[in-house]
Amino acid sequence: MSTTSAPTAGTAVGHRVIGTSVRRHEDDRLLRGLGRFADDVDRIGQAHARVVRSGSAHAEILGVDTAQARSVPGVLTVITGAELAGIPPIPIRLPRGDEPAESLQPVLAVDRVRYVGEPVAVVVAEDPYTAEDAAELVVVDLRELPAAVEAAGTKPVATLEAGYGDVAGAFAAAEHVVELELEVGRHAAVPLETRGLVAEYDVAARTLQVWGATKVPVFNRGVLARMLGMPQERIRLHAMDTGGGFGARGEFYPEDLLIPWLARHLRRPVKWTEDRAESLVALNHSRQQRHRVAAAFDADARLLALRDEIVHDNGAYLRTHGLLVPELTIGMLPGPYRVPAYHAAVDVVLTNKTPCGTYRAPGRYEGTFAREHLLDVAADRIGIDRAELRRRNLLRADEMPHVRPLRALGTDVVLDAGDYPGLLRTALERTLPWRAEAERLRAEGRTAGFGFAMFLEKSGLGPHETADVLVEPSGLVRVHSGGTSLGQGIETALAQIAADRLGVDYTSVRVVNGDTELQPFGLGSWASRSTVLAGNAVDLAAQAVVERARQVAALMLDVPRAWVEQDGAGFAADGRRVELAEVAAACAPGSRYLEAGVAPGLQARRVFEVDHMTYPYGVHVALVEIDRGTGHVSVLRYLVAYEVGRAINPALVEGQLLGGVAQGLGGAVYENFHYDEQGQPQATTFMDYLLPTAAEVPGVVEALVTEDAPSPDNPLGVKGAGEGGITAVGAAVANAVRDAIGLSGDVGHLPLAPRRVAELAN
Repeated sequence: MSTTSAPTAGTAVGHRVIGTSVRRHEDDRLLRGLGRFADDVDRIGQAHARVVRSGSAHAEILGVDTAQARSVPGVLTVITGAELAGIPPIPIRLPRGDEPAESLQPVLAVDRVRYVGEPVAVVVAEDPYTAEDAAELVVVDLRELPAAVEAAGTKPVATLEAGYGDVAGAFAAAEHVVELELEVGRHAAVPLETRGLVAEYDVAARTLQVWGATKVPVFNRGVLARMLGMPQERIRLHAMDTGGGFGARGEFYPEDLLIPWLARHLRRPVKWTEDRAESLVALNHSRQQRHRVAAAFDADARLLALRDEIVHDNGAYLRTHGLLVPELTIGMLPGPYRVPAYHAAVDVVLTNKTPCGTYRAPGRYEGTFAREHLLDVAADRIGIDRAELRRRNLLRADEMPHVRPLRALGTDVVLDAGDYPGLLRTALERTLPWRAEAERLRAEGRTAGFGFAMFLEKSGLGPHETADVLVEPSGLVRVHSGGTSLGQGIETALAQIAADRLGVDYTSVRVVNGDTELQPFGLGSWASRSTVLAGNAVDLAAQAVVERARQVAALMLDVPRAWVEQDGAGFAADGRRVELAEVAAACAPGSRYLEAGVAPGLQARRVFEVDHMTYPYGVHVALVEIDRGTGHVSVLRYLVAYEVGRAINPALVEGQLLGGVAQGLGGAVYENFHYDEQGQPQATTFMDYLLPTAAEVPGVVEALVTEDAPSPDNPLGVKGAGEGGITAVGAAVANAVRDAIGLSGDVGHLPLAPRRVAELAN
């Protein structure tokens, strides 16, 4: 097995750059403050918008008085739901077809508000200060209604089920049955950069430009076009830098329609930037599930069946994610284990809270915690080592690929390649000293514990992705990708793939992601799909460019095509050579080497298609210490072992894992959006919504990246890296806390807040 190495400066030896930790393309501009984020965009004559949001969780709208706001000098307009009455609610991006239409969110509330933070009106003024002051003068007359805060007892808007085999029979015949009730709190992505949009409408050309969209710009363009009644080709969403996405940024929110609509309505550019208080109540929340999970074992501690009854609190509406998160929960819950029979049902409940959506490892963070904590409790009750219980039940390498009669994200679950027991063995061997350290701390009278968790991820969701590769006569290579840059290093990874195939220096490759005019067919960056889908599309396009270049090089060298060999950044035959840049120049109009009927330019567009996902996997290991007096949980050491198939840039993979661990610790120990009985959020600042700082994250988080199981389902053999760092953090930390306290039962719920831990420990 291989481990990650430190980033390597400059270019790799020769031109083989795949698998090398070259410096990120993005860092040059970002570290020098030259990045271009939404709030950096200013257009001549732009106006500024401020959204008026509901302060009530559930109320009937009796009226919206905008007179005072309209009278403020500098205010251009105030828009309410009445002006947008003909615009449909926000559609679901991946519809199943069973989502109730009444559960979708309107762009502006008209008759009723359903959560604190719901948009009710929008004020546009000459400057942002006037817009904010005028927004305070908008009076929303409300008649308060009872707020549904708890999911328990609330009628579900949908119930999803998944499973196979004789679950009831397995539980009836079992030697051991273990059942737990567990909960995961409400967390959110909290990206460093809040949302922002700038929209400009050209009246003469009847075109609309938008800056600030992330994640799925082509989808957002399509929704915007339908809502505005414009042809898609007249709308351009520009590529931008993004201060973090993590699943929450870039879905189609009400503001994604409001700001472009206002720009066209006012015939001048409109800018909107969300503040942090808005973001904490308006950006999608996530997680919040209650599990009643049970496992049946035979006398040898082998799994006979797994079942789970889940309640998923989705907040006030089904936004563009639809029922995706609960679907992923039940589709992925069996994880990397051999589960002969399985059944899970999830009730999706709407409450008067901020709507939920995807957040890094949606459904799997929750399900992994439930399953892995159950296995730890089961091992202790059966009287078997916790690692041995897993070894007996993990799928072996000779059982792969493993077809599981389940669906995830609309695709069949086919576990492609892996050695689950082997990676568990490696991770536990590497952390053997941590167990000894836990024993030493206990001997000193301290409360320390060791815990671990296995996880299975999914990545590379199709059905397709498109990429263009173009070579300029100067030797510059341009890549136009359907992915989007969310801070994950996609520019660098795609540049490495193109450079490796073309034999050029990766620094001579310029990658543009998420520009709908340059690449109108992209599906975006989400579900850990960028390197798998966009990377293979780039590879295919680069191969096509090489084949085209070889044909032209044969004409230039006056030899048969079969004689021409690629030689680094050029082509050689019969002792002579032409550079790739020369070949590109020979493809210009008027060139004697440009064959009749062949389009000029050295370029290719290719689509990579895939029927189902690929499944990376890994192990998280934690060493924790608990202060019995305060209940504070300190994570002393942490390891992520992760099978990525093939690492295009090992340092980028390691960075993804380390960042994921930091976010996962937040959800495991600190972060929780809680509400009072009236549905008022109680965590509306960073004084109440606690994020882990550098003081709370372990000084060293070890990352072990292995490449022992390349995916057979794509030519590069890659698997996604974006979510494995967070998936099992809650499970590993909870298991370590349970070990430290010596619980015979379970920890109950995440996050492991100090009061709760103190109660468990004393």
